Amino acid sequence: MDSFGKKLREAREAKSFSQAELARQINSHHSIIGKYERDEVKPTVDVIKKLADVLDTTISYLMGETENKNAFKDPAMFKRISDIESLPEKDRECLLLTVDNFIKATKLNMI
Repeated sequence: MDSFGKKLREAREAKSFSQAELARQINSHHSIIGKYERDEVKPTVDVIKKLADVLDTTISYLMGETENKNAFKDPAMFKRISDIESLPEKDRECLLLTVDNFIKATKLNMI
């Protein structure tokens, strides 16, 4: 799993931002961006949220919880996931089994 610093650098470079430009966007100093990218300093949750917003990605991506930069950016998809989480466990398991089978069948049809 990539570190926060590596994910941050990749996201920054994908937007073609210099460290100084990213720092300006979040009202910080370029040296702190360098420290984040070298994993010398860990930002606060508020700073991570600002970074994710400016870099058009998600906190989950920057934190290494997902490889998908756009995971959960779609509000409708996020709402669906939240709704699934609130279901009784048995219903949630059945729904996820159905979704898993649908995804598997779709992938097989793509081959």
